[in-house]
Amino acid sequence: MNMYQFPDQTNYYKGKVRDVYSIGANLLVMVASNRISAFDVILPEPIPYKGQVLNQIAAYMLNATTDICPNWLLAVPAPNASIGKRCNPFKIEMVVRGNLVGHAWRTYAAGKRELCGAAMPDGLKENDYFPTPIITPSTKAEAGHDEDISPTEIVAQGICTEAEWQQLSAYALQLFARGKEIAAKQGLILVDTKYEFGKIDDSIYLMDEIHTPDSSRYFYADGFEERQQSGERQKQLSKEFVREWLIENNFMGKEGQTVPHMSAEWVNTISKRYIELYEKVIGEPFVPEDLSEEETQQRIITALQTL
Repeated sequence: MNMYQFPDQTNYYKGKVRDVYSIGANLLVMVASNRISAFDVILPEPIPYKGQVLNQIAAYMLNATTDICPNWLLAVPAPNASIGKRCNPFKIEMVVRGNLVGHAWRTYAAGKRELCGAAMPDGLKENDYFPTPIITPSTKAEAGHDEDISPTEIVAQGICTEAEWQQLSAYALQLFARGKEIAAKQGLILVDTKYEFGKIDDSIYLMDEIHTPDSSRYFYADGFEERQQSGERQKQLSKEFVREWLIENNFMGKEGQTVPHMSAEWVNTISKRYIELYEKVIGEPFVPEDLSEEETQQRIITALQTL
């Protein structure tokens, strides 16, 4: 995607899958691209409609949680673009886990019973529910992988104050509870997710995307208990299937490994899976919008003039 130019633009940042434009001192334009990343690597082929899917799920979820805490979003002028308030970010990701899966399960299976200062009780199987959701924060790494960190270390390192940590945790757990409610109505289980927060003056704001398949893991609720009883794998709704395909093709982002060829058919399959994710998570049909870059830019400029 070409770099857009906006009036009063003060900065531009190209992330792995999103482009962020700073407008003046107080606004951001976030454009969700069709780029897809796994194992910290951007894959060679863009995925049609992926940007629109993620942008519109995030907007839906942010609008469904405004009673819990303020968030950055002000407008969604184009299918893959959002405008919002610029926040001073806390350099941590608030990872909330309802089930023992992924990194938590690998830690647990290695015999540890604590992750980022959160206790994990004995006697759990992979994918079991925790007695109550746990928060396992990680630091936002400028480069490379994010790293686990405990609340004690977060406060000790001055990433936030004790009072701010209490507020961040309360928000994260309330948001997760709301995410689980929304998911349950769709026959899904919100398994784990991450939130990012920042400050404007003295207020804490929720930033970035929430409850999207790129930032969250969902299981299908139907048959969940039966699969747990019989030790079957759970049916997932996330981009895990992309990672699994890469692993099958001997790619895990390690040095010397090559990203496998992505056929047009496989790219189309991924696109369809993202659209299925949208429809399952939101419960509404996906309406693909194909805007030219000129039209997208114009819509964003028009919206900026009203803010």
